[in-house]
Amino acid sequence: MVFEASPYKVFAGSQGGAIAQRICDILGCSLGQVKVDRFSDGEFAVSFLESVRGQSVYLVQPTNPTSDNLMELLLMIDAARRASAYKVIAVIPYFGWARQDRKDKPRVSIGAKLVSNMIQGAGADRVITYDLHADQIQGFFDIPVDHLYGANVLCNYIASLNLENLVVASPDVGGSKRAAAFCKKMHTITDNEVPMIICYKHRPDFNQVSEMRVLGDVAGKNVVIVDDMADTAGTLCKAAKVMKDAGAVSVRAVVTHGIMSGNACTNILQSELEELVFTDSIPFDATRCNKVKVVSIAEPIAETILAIQEHRSISELNIK
Repeated sequence: MVFEASPYKVFAGSQGGAIAQRICDILGCSLGQVKVDRFSDGEFAVSFLESVRGQSVYLVQPTNPTSDNLMELLLMIDAARRASAYKVIAVIPYFGWARQDRKDKPRVSIGAKLVSNMIQGAGADRVITYDLHADQIQGFFDIPVDHLYGANVLCNYIASLNLENLVVASPDVGGSKRAAAFCKKMHTITDNEVPMIICYKHRPDFNQVSEMRVLGDVAGKNVVIVDDMADTAGTLCKAAKVMKDAGAVSVRAVVTHGIMSGNACTNILQSELEELVFTDSIPFDATRCNKVKVVSIAEPIAETILAIQEHRSISELNIK
């Protein structure tokens, strides 16, 4: 008996429309229709405007705050499950609350675990996501998680600049593994060794950096700072200044998720950064900041969807 992969449809939440449309353009399919009805008290309801019975349903929605985005995804999952979808796959380009991945002090929640429980409880069969803040969050799920990495598209952009004397920097010790993987990927693309340096930072509270030092030589170098997200961009801006003061020729930053909250755009514009490059995992109007460059992760997600549908390995798409 030959098993044929079931048909699939792609739908998007309010925050996932732009990237979902790019995914559908690559897949050669139309974006499914979904409706969100809102009540005057802030409550909302989600409904599909077409049948999903017996089909694999891909729901594209980043769960960045506000919490409405997460709730919208949960309602979409529940609606698809109750409409007799064959499989429900949550495509979460940005997995919110991922910074709460452990108890780092007494009497705090582990938000990433709570969110993973809610996604599973709503009825998701699988999750596709990008650059979790901590790899171990995959273990919070009891369903398959396809964890993709932004380095695969970000490295291609940096390689296209043909920068000489390139070094990769981690903005903190915790990000050294990510930076090392970026160096390895750059070496694969350019066939040139790319050294790595590390910044030491002390953070007294959320979104605050009181001290930063560079561990390594950046004099005469073109520096690329690698991180998973830019929230207020305070760390990136401070790192750029420290490196310029240490003799760097230029400093760029590449991150997967451009959260860009608060005064992030102003911080970037007033900083020593040549540019900030991030993906379209979260919607962002690049006209807000002329130092921002947005690259798309739609193609790798589309390739992952096809691999799942055709029961192929995605490991070759997911080399860190």
